[in-house]
Amino acid sequence: MHVAIPLAYALFSTPSALAAFNLAKEYSGSSFFSGWDFGNGTYDSTTHGTDAFRLRHVNYLNQSSATSQKLAYVNDAGHAVLRVDDFSFVPWQEKRNSVRIESTDFFPVGTVILFDATHLPFGCSVWPGFWTKGPAWPQGGEIDIVEAVNLMGNNQMALHTQSGCTQPSDVKQLGSTIGSDCSAGVDSATGCAVAEKQANSFGGDFASAGGGVWATQFDESGVFIWFWSRKDVPDTVTNAKDTIDPSSWGTPSAAWPASSCDVNKFFTPQQLVLDITLCGDWAGEPHIYQSTCGGDLGNSTVDVCYINNVINTNGTNYQDAYFEISSIKVFTVNSTVLTPTASGATVLTTSTASADSNSNSGSSGNSSSSDGNGSGNGAMPGAAAYAAMVGATALAAFSWVLL
Repeated sequence: MHVAIPLAYALFSTPSALAAFNLAKEYSGSSFFSGWDFGNGTYDSTTHGTDAFRLRHVNYLNQSSATSQKLAYVNDAGHAVLRVDDFSFVPWQEKRNSVRIESTDFFPVGTVILFDATHLPFGCSVWPGFWTKGPAWPQGGEIDIVEAVNLMGNNQMALHTQSGCTQPSDVKQLGSTIGSDCSAGVDSATGCAVAEKQANSFGGDFASAGGGVWATQFDESGVFIWFWSRKDVPDTVTNAKDTIDPSSWGTPSAAWPASSCDVNKFFTPQQLVLDITLCGDWAGEPHIYQSTCGGDLGNSTVDVCYINNVINTNGTNYQDAYFEISSIKVFTVNSTVLTPTASGATVLTTSTASADSNSNSGSSGNSSSSDGNGSGNGAMPGAAAYAAMVGATALAAFSWVLL
């Protein structure tokens, strides 16, 4: 197991109370897919075990293939679409094509993320996610913003960390706590989850309501996630351009205050991830699958999720398995983003972003680590070593060392 040790991280992290959140990155319109790495054609090998139902049955395509097969594109409305193959016949023991993308930039403690979507992937066997991760999961932490499976009616949010991060019993939030230990499970695969209780947060109801917006505040005060169905999105969110202020948003759907989870200790800078996998150890777990999709109860050797959905169909059962995204906006203190600049060891350097969409980096179109392990939809292991992140000043520097 890799162990990440922050050497001077506290010097880099700036309390958000001392500065506004300023626009650092916007992914939208025709340039939405600039600034992302796609899967390199490898399959999602995250298993968390050896039972048949734990396998995930997708190939993550590179950018060229995903674009040519219309699994990743910008539609006439100017929205980004990422989808599962819903047109191909897949035979026994083969996998269905899908998409996973990761931002080339990382965002530091002191960040607010707006995710505006009109449609989320859903359907039997479907497991979508919009989440963030550190470069050496699970040491760098993970924030699950949008994640649900099959025909669930509500979204589920979660943190995954090393031991010591918890959610207090008296937390003020709208959602319902499922677990309070954010390190629960093997490699914190279970984490500490919160179920959304507001209406229209997933599935067909989300789409029928015109979609909605999630806002995630990730700073020294803690991690907080808000959700608004389309008709309830506040003007301060709808009209946010250069700056944003979460202070007027009221009680969040999910809250993990720093009083019981030191963000600087358990989280490194975070990378955005969008993906859609199929089956696996949540969507395909026999009892969960049966409770949300009905049918026979599978077991450790009979993968009912795979047999009934992924294979031996022409894919029409996946017509709802797509994201349609209006925009993703990331606001940080001082508009700071962090960009890998070296091979072999990941070196993250700070820069001050322009307010223009996708102003800092383009996409290479491939990711060398799309088949790694993790929770959620498979956060990946990092490179063999992580070197120093060098800021513009000595106060903006920290480093990771992997032992």
